[in-house]
Amino acid sequence: MSRSITLIRPCLGLVTRIECEVKPLAHQPGMWTLLCAAGLSGQQPTAIKAQGPFHGPVVAEAVMTAIADNLQEQGYVPASDPQIWRLHIQAELRRMNGERAQPVLNYQIRPEL
Repeated sequence: MSRSITLIRPCLGLVTRIECEVKPLAHQPGMWTLLCAAGLSGQQPTAIKAQGPFHGPVVAEAVMTAIADNLQEQGYVPASDPQIWRLHIQAELRRMNGERAQPVLNYQIRPEL
């Protein structure tokens, strides 16, 4: 099963694009996430969303496949060109991993005030 998929939908001269990738999460062994970027082809993505975490890549890939099947019912078709928003998806993954890696601290700065 593939860990990424790109779908497009031409409509009124514009091409809407959705790129999805399944990635492992740092600091959570065995946990994976599904990241999707969407927008107009040839431009920056207008939305990046994450689903999960999922227990293992197979579960995340199954969710990605279900989403892709639903989008194909709405007129999207698989694209054969390479993904163009990989860096955006990687940045979102980095942000997610950074948030999860931050320790939760419960302290007050200058509690006497």
